Amino acid sequence: QVQLVESGGGLAQAGGSLRLSCVASGIIFSTSAMDWYRQAPGKQRELVATFTSSGITNYAASVKGRFTISRDNAKNTVYLQMNSLKPEDTAAYYCSAGARTGSRYWGQGTQVTVSS
Repeated sequence: QVQLVESGGGLAQAGGSLRLSCVASGIIFSTSAMDWYRQAPGKQRELVATFTSSGITNYAASVKGRFTISRDNAKNTVYLQMNSLKPEDTAAYYCSAGARTGSRYWGQGTQVTVSS
């Protein structure tokens, strides 16, 4: 069974930081693309950051320079370091894996709330 388990969400003040983690199992992690998405109430789900198996990273314009995606293949874990948080970053954050088979998998999400 494929499982993606996020952690690290919570409440932060504007200007603060949080670090999200996602542990994957049931997939070949080293050959999978790992992504972070977020969805705020009443809003479309948006792609926040990507990290391909070949080491290419990309970020949404709204978070570029503030968020950093990284991965540790030995631990089957992808991270999202979030700095300089803004109230607009408040959302449920989801880890997603794109496997070499073409399948995509999702975690259950972790809530991030940023107060002003």
